[in-house]
Amino acid sequence: MSAASQAQAVQAPTLTEKQEAILAFLRENAPTKTYFKSRLIGDELGMSAKEVGTNMPALQQADLELDVEKWGYSSSTTWKVTA
Repeated sequence: MSAASQAQAVQAPTLTEKQEAILAFLRENAPTKTYFKSRLIGDELGMSAKEVGTNMPALQQADLELDVEKWGYSSSTTWKVTA
């Protein structure tokens, strides 16, 4: 396998529009906040908490700038996000 083929194989998966919106929100807010509830992210972006939670695993794998970790659950899943 050539170096170019290997580089293409390692590329991050393509994100959906919703995943891109969540990622943009987290990148914008991560410098000032560490913990995010799915419900509150959804409120900001016009999504349900379930939609946010369903899309977070893709962000955990796709973004190398942010560390996204499922942190806890109480009234909505909480995510720990660090830059």
